[in-house]
Amino acid sequence: MATYAIGDIQGCFTSLRRLLDRISFDPQIDRLWLVGDLVNRGPDSLATLRFIKSLGSSVFPVLGNHDLFLLAAAQDIVTLRPKDTIQDILAAADRSELIDWLRRQPLHRREGQYLMVHAGLLPQWTIDDAINLAQEVEAVLAGPDYIPLLRELFHGPAPQWDTALKGTERLASITRVFTRLRTTTGEGELSSFSGSPNEAPKGFLPWFRIPGRRSSDATIITGHWAALGLHIEPNVLAIDSGCVWGRQLTAVRLEDRSVHQVEYADRRE
Repeated sequence: MATYAIGDIQGCFTSLRRLLDRISFDPQIDRLWLVGDLVNRGPDSLATLRFIKSLGSSVFPVLGNHDLFLLAAAQDIVTLRPKDTIQDILAAADRSELIDWLRRQPLHRREGQYLMVHAGLLPQWTIDDAINLAQEVEAVLAGPDYIPLLRELFHGPAPQWDTALKGTERLASITRVFTRLRTTTGEGELSSFSGSPNEAPKGFLPWFRIPGRRSSDATIITGHWAALGLHIEPNVLAIDSGCVWGRQLTAVRLEDRSVHQVEYADRRE
C-alpha cells in the first residue's frame, strides 16, 4: 500500500490519468491525498470531479479556492469569469450529487506527521489550532446552512484573522487562510500576492518561512502556489507544479517522499 499526495489538478483529467498510470495506482490498496483545486481552469472539470468521486474510500481531497468557487457558482453567489471552466459541471445531470459530495469534503487532513491543507497556515496557529478552526468551517459547509458562509466568503469585507471574529465573518476568515494564503507577515496579515516568492511585497514572506511559525512540528502538504512550484523542505511539501499552466502534475509518495511527475497532457479546444 502507498499513499500519494497530488498537487492541484484543476480539471486536467488526462494529466491526472497519466500520472496515476505512472505511479501504477491501485484503488484497492493505494490512497490518494488531493491538495485541493480539483476543478476549474483546465479543460475537463466534469470528468475530473466524477472520477475522483468514483474512487470512494481510496481518495482524500481537501477543498481549494476553486472548489469553493464552484460551490458558490452553483448557488448563483458568483458570476463565472472568462477563464472559468466549470460550466460542464453546472450543466450536468448529476450536478446536485457532485456539489453535495464536494461541499462535504474537509479543509484539512491529518494523519501521523502530515497535515494537508490547500494553501497554508498562519504563523500563530499551532497544528491543534488549525485542526479546530478547520472543523468549525467543515461543520457548516457540510450542513444545511452553508450558503451564508459562501456569500460572506465571496462578498464579505475580508477582515484579517482575529480570534474575536464571530459568525460567518469568522468562518470566512478561517476559510481564506486555508485556501488563499501564500505570503504573510509575522503578525498573520495576508496579501493577495501570487507571484514568485522573491518578488513578495515588502514585509511579507512565504507562510512557511515566518520565524517562529508554531506549526513547524508537523509536515504540511500544500498546493495553491503555482509560481512557487514544487518545493520540498523537511516539514513542507508544496506540490502545485503548475499543471494547468502547461507544466507538470506532481505526486509525492508519502512513505519515502519520492517525486513522480507527468508533463501537462490536456488539450484545450
